[in-house]
Amino acid sequence: MLKLIYDEYGGIGTGIAAGIALMIIFGWIPIIGPITAGMVAGILTKDDAGRGALAGFLSGVIGATIESVLLTTLGFAFLGSLGAFIGGLASLTALISLPLFGLIGGLIGGVMVRRKR
Repeated sequence: MLKLIYDEYGGIGTGIAAGIALMIIFGWIPIIGPITAGMVAGILTKDDAGRGALAGFLSGVIGATIESVLLTTLGFAFLGSLGAFIGGLASLTALISLPLFGLIGGLIGGVMVRRKR
């Protein structure tokens, strides 16, 4: 019964998937959103800080790529070439900041899980 409540074996795939979903949902909140998504990804890996940081970074990269495609496409659809340019600048900012903050959050999440053992 306890095995169902606390699973001692975590999965990096689960952490990355949850991190991507939260990165898309909360990625627009400056700094706090990506760190929270990365922290959840790091916690769900249930391993050390290195694995948590990897999960947070990968979820940040994939989430930023999805957001970049959406920003550029919707910017072009609504505002034409100027919108695509503005969406491209926002995409570049997202591609730099989201993985970095996701990595920091994943590192924090990995350390939190490591301390619980």
